[in-house]
Amino acid sequence: MIDRRLFLMSAAALALGAIPPAAGAIEPDAAKTFINSLANDAIQLMARKDLPGPERTQKFRELFKRGFDVTAIGRFVLGRYWRDATEAERAEYLKLFEDLIVATYAGRFSDYSGETLTVLEGRPEEDRFLLVMSQINRSGGNPPIRIDWRIADSQGNPKIVDVVVEGVSMSITQRSEFASVIQRGGGKVQGLIVALRDKTKSLQTR
Repeated sequence: MIDRRLFLMSAAALALGAIPPAAGAIEPDAAKTFINSLANDAIQLMARKDLPGPERTQKFRELFKRGFDVTAIGRFVLGRYWRDATEAERAEYLKLFEDLIVATYAGRFSDYSGETLTVLEGRPEEDRFLLVMSQINRSGGNPPIRIDWRIADSQGNPKIVDVVVEGVSMSITQRSEFASVIQRGGGKVQGLIVALRDKTKSLQTR
């Protein structure tokens, strides 16, 4: 049900038109510094094999919320069904959406094997975003993975609103998957909420 490619570092409103224009301009150098800082903090956290599970999960949640506009991502991913949801459904959905990402990726930190991230360049995009291009460098002669980070201004702070892995938008991919789940549940957001609740619970008990 949930695509494993949902990215931590997996979450956004690509919504060129679904989120308001940036409140202020983000300079390319500032955006590159932001991504570098976030990546370095993530690598330091992944490298700490001594951290107990609950503490690792909490630190990951803090890092994720610091770097990503979780609400904008969640709203975009839900798409047109956001308008149909009640206030209570929206609140529960956003909480479960965050919990799912945290449970999915905090649990994978143990797979870290020395990968590094190199920031390549940053450029304005669509007058409201800034795109930072980077690559994940892998060991063993494996080719690097291209990662692009779409960044928007959120109350004066840069926030990631989409992650594009080898040309594939994680937000658009997740939006399509969530829409399929909702449609299978009779077009009701509650069906997605139940599926997210079950998936998150299974990940948290591993």
